[in-house]
Amino acid sequence: MQEQKLQSLEIHEHVIEAAKRLEMGRREFLQFCTAMAATLGLPAGAEAAVAEAVAVKKRPSVIWLHFQECTGCTESMLRAEHPTIEKLILDVISLDYHETLFAAAGHQIEAAKQAAMKANKGQYLLVVEGAIPTKDGGIYCKVGGKTAIDIVKECATDAAAIIAIGSCASWGGMPSTDPNPTGAVGVNKIIDKPVVTIPGCPPNPYNFLSTVVHFLTFGQLPPVDELGRPKFAYSRLVHENCERRAHFDAGRFAMEFGDEGHRKGYCLYKLGCKGPETYANCPTILFGDAGAGTWPVACGHPCIGCTEQGVGFQKPIHQTAKVMTYAPPASFPRIVEEQGKGASLGAAAVLAAVAGAAAGAGAMVAKNLGLSHAAEEAEKAKQSSEQKPAEKV
Repeated sequence: MQEQKLQSLEIHEHVIEAAKRLEMGRREFLQFCTAMAATLGLPAGAEAAVAEAVAVKKRPSVIWLHFQECTGCTESMLRAEHPTIEKLILDVISLDYHETLFAAAGHQIEAAKQAAMKANKGQYLLVVEGAIPTKDGGIYCKVGGKTAIDIVKECATDAAAIIAIGSCASWGGMPSTDPNPTGAVGVNKIIDKPVVTIPGCPPNPYNFLSTVVHFLTFGQLPPVDELGRPKFAYSRLVHENCERRAHFDAGRFAMEFGDEGHRKGYCLYKLGCKGPETYANCPTILFGDAGAGTWPVACGHPCIGCTEQGVGFQKPIHQTAKVMTYAPPASFPRIVEEQGKGASLGAAAVLAAVAGAAAGAGAMVAKNLGLSHAAEEAEKAKQSSEQKPAEKV
């Protein structure tokens, strides 16, 4: 029944218009909506609701702020392919403020932000990229003469929802590592409103897009875990879906970069892979639409745990992970165990000499033990004979 409903949308005029805007065929557009619903873990039939929302509903206004970061989150989003960035910001969302992507600058762009916030009061999405410096009143990051703290609080006041994109905005990320000279923290430490966090360095752009589409479809953000991360993306360990998991279970590990195990694609656990303690969907959603294997572990580098506070940017890369399920024993054999070789004539001669010496030493010890025992018995007999005459008297 639900499949029939989705098929009926194929000839809906709004779907046809939306497909044209996104430069997709009608069926490709519906497939995109179906994939989005599946990514979000929505029940059967939800793909029709997603399609109707994308095609009919007003695009949500998005205010995107930048603070202490490398702009990697935006760069990752720029490389999205389904849809591409220009279709995303022009047809799925209305990106009304973004310092990196705007052609405008200075007072003009700040005026655009204020206008968008006023026109969409209580309805816009606030996206924050980068950590917030708090030391010395937050003077280490200013935009337009205002500190990051003041800007976040101002924009969050009338936002319908707040998304922290990237590890820096989610929990401080790289800027918050020791000694943290600027007092960098995540967005949720600055404002009292709920914050959906999409950690990663960078995060996958489709995790952000899926979150926005969920908001567009249902008027609310997706369910999150205790750290504010959407469950559809951060409820499973990287380790669970890793293509190298079978090697882990079989005890096949790369021990050094470039060794035989590394070349054969064996598990990277002993090289410091943090996949066993990191929750993310990297193995299943991949990166960059470049085909299979486009994520760090598949490319041969251990997961650094960038989506986990206390793991990414804090644990050394080569430190083994805390396995959330079970840890392999340290006594697994190497990939190729060294085999012993036959003894040479010289080695055999030496061994024979050592064995002969040991045998001779053993014989002397036995002889000496026998002599000492005989002497001990003779002494006992002598003492016994000397005591008997005295007993008769």
